[in-house]
Amino acid sequence: MTCKICSAIIVGRKDKIFCSIKCKNYYHVNLRKVTAIEVKEIDTILHRNRSILLEIMGKRKLQHSTQRVVLEKKNFKFKYHTHLHVNSKGKTYYYVYDFAWMEFSSDEILVVRKINNNKTSR
Repeated sequence: MTCKICSAIIVGRKDKIFCSIKCKNYYHVNLRKVTAIEVKEIDTILHRNRSILLEIMGKRKLQHSTQRVVLEKKNFKFKYHTHLHVNSKGKTYYYVYDFAWMEFSSDEILVVRKINNNKTSR
């Protein structure tokens, strides 16, 4: 078996893929770099979407109804979200971290804030 990085012959366990810690570290550092580059654009869009929802909601409101055009004017990207939830009535909530939105109609959007009661204090 040869090393995945330098092609040196590997001595030791049969499942080893690197000849040394140096090659293993080189592989993982570069893997993280490539991953960071690829997800940066999407992560930026998700953070911007969250900021837009926070701006609309304010710091204290738990839910707020708004027009779709308001979000569109702020350049909200509807296709980018972190996860979704379908409630018992079959309505889909699209989440961006701790905020969610649900479409009432083609014009009206309900924005809600998820309250996390499991936060630990520092």
